[in-house]
Amino acid sequence: MLRTFIADFKVVFDRDPAARNALEVLICYPGLHALLLYRLAHSLWQLDLPFLPRFISHVGRLITGIEIHPGATIGQGVFIDHGMGVVIGETAIVGDYSLIYQGVTLGGTGKETGKRHPTVGTQVVVGAGAKVLGNIQIGNNVRIGAGSVVLRDVPSGCTVVGIPGRIVHRSSRSGPLEHGQLPDSEAAVIRTLVDRIETLERQIAQLQSQPRVPLDISSSAEDPDEGECCRLQDRAIAEFLEGCPQR
Repeated sequence: MLRTFIADFKVVFDRDPAARNALEVLICYPGLHALLLYRLAHSLWQLDLPFLPRFISHVGRLITGIEIHPGATIGQGVFIDHGMGVVIGETAIVGDYSLIYQGVTLGGTGKETGKRHPTVGTQVVVGAGAKVLGNIQIGNNVRIGAGSVVLRDVPSGCTVVGIPGRIVHRSSRSGPLEHGQLPDSEAAVIRTLVDRIETLERQIAQLQSQPRVPLDISSSAEDPDEGECCRLQDRAIAEFLEGCPQR
């Protein structure tokens, strides 16, 4: 247990650039406190004690805002950054050196018994507010974008974004803290649709320019109010696309 605590302590300096010194980390990092209390409660849980493990878990939640069931299995070197609102269920498994941000839920999807929470591999990054639900497998070196809802298995080395979570394969891997480089699949789809609409508009313009194919264009196409509406829609889409890379 001492070796595990040392690994939990050292990883804070690797994952958090705001960590200045050992005293600050020991006193001011609720994620480390929550893990320490969890490991104590988990050791007692394995002894089949009826009340004390849950009480220690409850005290830990009151102090840190992080709820970890004593029956969960968490590897060494796991870092819970900020931590407020993190929930880790009874049968959840978290691999070594994973990184979990605030508001993350590793939970179940119903009242089934047995293994009902996710299994998270090693070196996994779970972004703020992400929900990983059910008895699913998350592979090693997976990155889950902030706010994503993951309901299916994710192979190793993938990135998951969106609601529901969509797998995005990437040829190059970024560091665990480079959240700004997560792909935005919704923006990619919208960009594709815009390109398709522009192609169709060019094709229609070509057909209309041919004298052998007369087209009766309704007066609504020349309505200035409708034209202004279209321009506003185009402007809104353009602003959305331009803002997505900065998110």
